[in-house]
Amino acid sequence: MSDAIRHLTLANGLHLTLRHAPRLKRAAAALRVHAGSHDAPARWPGLAHFLEHLFFLGTARFPLHDGLMRYVQGLGGQVNASTRERTTDFFFEVPPMALAGGLERLCQMLAEPDFAIERQRREREVIHAEFIAWSRNPEAQRQFTLLQSVSARHPLSAFHAGNRYSLPLESPAFQQGLRLFHQHHYQGTQLTLSLVGPQSLDELAQLGRRYGKLFAQGPGAVRNPPPALLEAPLRQPTAWGARQDWLFAHERMPEGAEQALELLLAQLTDSRPGGWLDALRKRGWLQDCKAQQLHAHAGQLLWHVQLQLSDEACLAEARALLHGWLGFLRQQDPGQLNLRFTQLQQRREQAGSALELAQRDSAGRSFSGLSGQGLAAFDALLADLPSMAAGDWQLPPEEALLADALPTIGSALPAALAIGHCLPPARQFTALDLRWQVPSPLRQRLWTVLEHSLRPLRERATQAALHLGFEACGEYWQLHLAGHPLAVINATQEALALLRAPARQHWQAPTAAEAPLIPIRALLKALPNTLLMGAMQPLPACTPDQPQLDSLWQQARWQGLAQGFDAAQQGALGTVLQSLMGQPAEPSEPHPFHERHWRQIQTSGSEPALLLFCPLPAHLQPTGRLLAHLLQGPVYQRLRVELQLGYAVFSAFRQIEGYGGLLFGVQSPHASHAQILGHLLELLSRGVALDAAARAQLAKQFDEAAMSNADVAQWAWQAHMATHNPDLSRMRRSILNVEQVQLDELLQQLIDARHGWLCLANAVAPDAKWR
Repeated sequence: MSDAIRHLTLANGLHLTLRHAPRLKRAAAALRVHAGSHDAPARWPGLAHFLEHLFFLGTARFPLHDGLMRYVQGLGGQVNASTRERTTDFFFEVPPMALAGGLERLCQMLAEPDFAIERQRREREVIHAEFIAWSRNPEAQRQFTLLQSVSARHPLSAFHAGNRYSLPLESPAFQQGLRLFHQHHYQGTQLTLSLVGPQSLDELAQLGRRYGKLFAQGPGAVRNPPPALLEAPLRQPTAWGARQDWLFAHERMPEGAEQALELLLAQLTDSRPGGWLDALRKRGWLQDCKAQQLHAHAGQLLWHVQLQLSDEACLAEARALLHGWLGFLRQQDPGQLNLRFTQLQQRREQAGSALELAQRDSAGRSFSGLSGQGLAAFDALLADLPSMAAGDWQLPPEEALLADALPTIGSALPAALAIGHCLPPARQFTALDLRWQVPSPLRQRLWTVLEHSLRPLRERATQAALHLGFEACGEYWQLHLAGHPLAVINATQEALALLRAPARQHWQAPTAAEAPLIPIRALLKALPNTLLMGAMQPLPACTPDQPQLDSLWQQARWQGLAQGFDAAQQGALGTVLQSLMGQPAEPSEPHPFHERHWRQIQTSGSEPALLLFCPLPAHLQPTGRLLAHLLQGPVYQRLRVELQLGYAVFSAFRQIEGYGGLLFGVQSPHASHAQILGHLLELLSRGVALDAAARAQLAKQFDEAAMSNADVAQWAWQAHMATHNPDLSRMRRSILNVEQVQLDELLQQLIDARHGWLCLANAVAPDAKWR
């Protein structure tokens, strides 16, 4: 059943987009303000970003503890905001019954913000902490350098992040400018509100009208045309090692150019046989490729292709191949290209979450093929790009991951593959997890080969709204596929063939360098492997080859879990898994933790960052989940708002590689690791009071109908690895039985590290008590 969509305009000028999607289990709102950093006065860089932050600090109607962020997080939902050049977006996703409460808070905080000077001072320090992290992050600086390639007169080349010095709070002129910016842009004619959910269009319209009218009516802001992107030929940025950035700029593009660019980028990033990425890969040059839009406004487009090439690559020939591919695309029937693109878009729409759909709708970019206007813009876009008649090109074959018929059916599933029952087949969302234990240290060398072999399939899967991941954690290799049932089955067949016998070119392929992460994200990435890693084994001094891989597969012991497949789909999956590598095995409970463990992780940034993971045995996890739920607000209030340790502060209950426990994270520009840890322990020592309403709220989240399909699948897989009962209703009942005495006892056990601590940090341990 396709979604039903309706567009309305309220009396105050607010544009309302409504989408009724019966398949969804959640509802979402996305509000786009048609003003961003380039619309703020140039004398106060960062004003628009600063205002975005101020909104979340609460109002008289909804103070911080009852504001949008706490409300949504308490329901297990998602909430965030983003300030771009010409737009500012606010969005959240919650259970359908909570949409009204979230929408009221969102609209009220934007329509009637509190500009109290004290809260401005506190939040400016958070903005400054973000600025420091941004200025120290090589990838962020690289992105900023890209934008310096346009005209110096264009606002893209200016600084807009904001910091302590660009936001003069004590200046009456600044305060007036802040209020005028809000008055001019946060009013009806400047807003697009998108509501998405399983509710009827009439229900959604009623909510949109009720809360959309909170905004004042205004004449609409007058925008002067932006200066030209270019005053001279575009300056191509300098290469960063093996990474090349090729920029493309366009002026005076027709309506629909932004959607046309989306079609072009889909063609450029298609690595199937016949295209330019395939040509690079066959030459052994391609390590990685990304293409994305950097800016779009008033007929201007700026986008770039980021290539990572091997040392042997000929840059001039690689560029000529791109121009040849663009020349080939010029000669193709745009209607045929659009037909294939439409199929991809339809699959993305089917797989999209409520939040993804709401964000696309609020931006006026729903998942669909190009209209006639968009096709004309596509022709104009191609005509404005360099091209040449060179190369032996062909359009890629039909995408097997979009097939709508089952492959051969008839084989039973392997005995070591468990069938999960948390996710009903009616959801049309399936997940397959396969995990091999590979004790040999050769796995570290061979994983690189296998990951490289899977890369083209993973790129195709991403385009087809299918998640495909292949990770190495401790002694394990893990393959995860999730999405449409037929896509998962077909991708599994291809993935196993690629893992069993990688093609020759993948054996000597160099590993692509990854973009550096900010310290806290680097720690999060390292956490799963650190949890499972035993004693480090020396790497054998040998060149990996197929016989070594064959031997490892024969020795490997595997287990797996399939979820969401109906009987016919299970038969097709059974056929695909007949030649699964390795020996079947039963899952075993993870080793328990004891005492305190500190692991130093090298990060590219210098700011102190710390993760504290407190694993819990199964019988304490319901209490631990409630404790984490009750601590989330106080941790944010104390560490970010009161102590202003930094902008990266969080706490939650997490399941990681079969371990469940409380996770705390902080990155700070000024507090040491010992100070961060001290603040966390001081906060825990204050205790927490049981809130019956919060307990009931948390318990409601453990219901298949209230969880996203991906979350249900992840829940069941984590329970499988931990050998726990995956019954959601059991967890729900256990949470409802938690009382104050249990919370107090567990808090003390956490403080004493009774069940062990694992601390990851980008520094050595602060004292000798850490082993």
